[in-house]
Amino acid sequence: MKKYLLLFFVLITFAFAKAQNYKTVTYFANDTLKLEMDVFVPKGKSKEKLPLVVHVHGGGFSGGERSSDRDFTKKAAEQGFVAANITYTLYMKGKSFSCDGKLPEKIKAIQIAANQLQQAVIYFLKNESTYNIDPAKVFISGSSAGAETVLHAAFWDSKMMNMYSESLPANFKYAGVISGAGAIMDLNLITPKNLVPVLFFHGSCDTTVPYGTAAHHYCPPNSPGWLMLFGSYSIYNHIIGLKGNTKLVTYCGGGHEYSAELFHNDPLQIIDFMKGTLKNEKQQSHTIVATGKECQKYAEYEFCK
Repeated sequence: MKKYLLLFFVLITFAFAKAQNYKTVTYFANDTLKLEMDVFVPKGKSKEKLPLVVHVHGGGFSGGERSSDRDFTKKAAEQGFVAANITYTLYMKGKSFSCDGKLPEKIKAIQIAANQLQQAVIYFLKNESTYNIDPAKVFISGSSAGAETVLHAAFWDSKMMNMYSESLPANFKYAGVISGAGAIMDLNLITPKNLVPVLFFHGSCDTTVPYGTAAHHYCPPNSPGWLMLFGSYSIYNHIIGLKGNTKLVTYCGGGHEYSAELFHNDPLQIIDFMKGTLKNEKQQSHTIVATGKECQKYAEYEFCK
């Protein structure tokens, strides 16, 4: 009986390991911190250098797991991308990230996450030959807090906001960004000089991260955690005004529950966007998806009626 049980556990372990098909590596470590990521690599050898996508999970900078969006990174690897899910410091754990929080702490949480994402990218650039990566084809993606992370990582002045000794090369630029229910603190951060293609998806009635322009959590201005944010719709229009490449998927009536919708239920739409970007296709579109839900507190957009 013990022999059969042992065989059973060996088979289960083997099947689990085969299903995982990723490798966990440490991308950053110092005396007090160790950060890991799960890396999916396409099967077979490629003569051409591969594109990379690095993904950041959501969770309000206080929770969440890097495993939450593994289906997306696994699918990306199947489509020829090196793909990684990172762990980052959950700076707001045990703290409030809402209206009663402290504004400097909220900004610091985003800054830490954006810098640690950049360290993950630096790891891949330093190991370019190991992973057969093309440094000109690096995408970053995230949902919710992860989306706020990738937008700031792409458009903040990385030298000004840098927190670590190593930084990205001066001429480095992301190939593109995928943002699920994300926002940025200042539209002026996005300029013709640093503009890159961005795919957005967002619920029009999101009361956590605004779809348009509003305070985070729609906090009143006298709140200690009051933070104005420019959400997907506002950034999309800004990029259109700059004649950039961008796509927006709006879930009319949807809330923050759609922050990972494409990562979980339609990853090929994201992969198609990345492949189109690599082909230098001009991409400007707004897809409107009816959810059957209605806004109870905030005004609907005309195109949702």
